[in-house]
Amino acid sequence: MPFPILRTPFVVLSEIINLLEPNEIVTASFCSKNLKRLLKRHYQQRKPLEWRLSIVAHGFWGRVDIGKLSDEYKKKPVLSAKHVFEIRHKSEHKLIQMNGYKREFSSEYPALYFQDRAKGLKMIVEYATDLFNLDVYALLIDGVRIWAIDWINNRQKTMLVHFELKKNICSLDGDEEMDCALRNARASDFYIFNEIVSVNFRFNGKLGPADHLLILSYGHWVTLDNLMNFDFIIIIIVGSRLSVSDLNSFLRHWRAGGSPRLTYLRLHLKTDTILENFDEDLEVVETDEVFKCRFKNGQEFDINGGYRIQRIDGEMATIHFEDGCFELVVSISDIVL
Repeated sequence: MPFPILRTPFVVLSEIINLLEPNEIVTASFCSKNLKRLLKRHYQQRKPLEWRLSIVAHGFWGRVDIGKLSDEYKKKPVLSAKHVFEIRHKSEHKLIQMNGYKREFSSEYPALYFQDRAKGLKMIVEYATDLFNLDVYALLIDGVRIWAIDWINNRQKTMLVHFELKKNICSLDGDEEMDCALRNARASDFYIFNEIVSVNFRFNGKLGPADHLLILSYGHWVTLDNLMNFDFIIIIIVGSRLSVSDLNSFLRHWRAGGSPRLTYLRLHLKTDTILENFDEDLEVVETDEVFKCRFKNGQEFDINGGYRIQRIDGEMATIHFEDGCFELVVSISDIVL
């Protein structure tokens, strides 16, 4: 005999809802309008503060993920938007026609099919944010969805915490998309860039303030001026073309009080740069001190010795250079990256 769940007292229902995973909540919300209203009412009264909603959209699909802040590396998909061309690979009996679009529940979370990818992504984001009463926490997109930056900035008052621009598989040159992201994306914690840019790409603006900047590929465009204008606690750049002269100039900038929030800098140099000597006015001295750094996911590594440099306010930092990797570590014993 069916269980009359909608006739159950709301207090009891709320306790039951609290036991469900986010993807189960979304799936249940499609069962009926009354059940959707009940779930929405629950989250209007008890906003799930520990949950973080992310948009992940690159290639041919987009989806909404939700995970707990305490376990952000295990976010789970709750709703996806796919292009209608994928329907040809599906069995039609698994698809449900609803409000002009097709829907399936064959996976662990609902998937909706759209002719217009942008419309589809907007719809699933609106659906999930409205259901859970959550703002978008993280935006991970490729250049095709660069429009999503302004869309998110205009639809919510809270700033993104995490922004990532992924490689656009449909283009070999993402200069325009990268420039747009650098100028318009706003995030309080992470900026991550993986987009492909041409050898001639340059950026003449400022970036930050935020906690982390990771340029994980194609970092050749970062100039000395860019580096001095970045306002981050942690900066990691892969593919840097900065010269020994640039490195000395940046150290001079830091020593005079520039980049005051910087705690850790790592440059993976693309050229065959060999750093053997520092400018005398930097007053750099050798050291054998060891620093232990750890990533948020628990991974740890040591920085063994190098050189010491003192800022004008007395703050000390360690410089380490090995195998084309330049690191500047401000003098704290435990750095969380």
